[in-house]
Amino acid sequence: MTYSETARTNPRRIPKILLAGLLVVIATIATAAGCRSPASSSWSAASPSPADVRRGELGETDGASPDRAPVLGEGRRGEHHGALGEADGAVPDGATVFDNDLPGVANLDADLLGALRKAATDAAADGVEFHVNSGWRSAEYQNRLLGEAVSTYGSEEEAARWVATAKTSPHVSGDAVDIGPSDATTWLSRHGADYGLCQIYRNESWHYELRPEAMDNSCPPMYADPTQDPRMQQ
Repeated sequence: MTYSETARTNPRRIPKILLAGLLVVIATIATAAGCRSPASSSWSAASPSPADVRRGELGETDGASPDRAPVLGEGRRGEHHGALGEADGAVPDGATVFDNDLPGVANLDADLLGALRKAATDAAADGVEFHVNSGWRSAEYQNRLLGEAVSTYGSEEEAARWVATAKTSPHVSGDAVDIGPSDATTWLSRHGADYGLCQIYRNESWHYELRPEAMDNSCPPMYADPTQDPRMQQ
């Protein structure tokens, strides 16, 4: 082949070579993009969003926990307080006044517990179940709650509106119980006096103590909060 023949044929072959190379590059890019795409789609569909992860880390809960509702939050009971557990009076969700195996229930004053069980039996006939959100507590447990309340509210004075000291708390002596859910406290607000069960503090609709005289004379007037209770001044 002469130089002139080569010069005439090359212009026709070079574009074909370039075209083939370009097709290879395009195919490579498309393949790489195709490999990444499914993984990206899988993460967005199956993995939690940053907001979901943050919610899980924070352990968000709803509602309010009896007795220490403004302090701890519903569901955050004894199992969330370090080494403190059922032996100190913490109770699991759904505990009832019939759970004899729980110290928080079994260590309540016998007369208070008897009245609670009578009321709970009658309330069940109305489709209402009593849950014990807190009952008897050890002094250590009570002090822990008080410390958390002081941290939350910023002062002992404000914390005292919600949590008593271990020395004065009727929970430590087994003379108080916190009942839930709301339909149970509503039932007790209407019928509790018939069993001697009375709400003691206006700001704590869940806190009940035994006042036997209430069966004849109704429950005594409520204190605005525990700071108005003479027993808390000891």
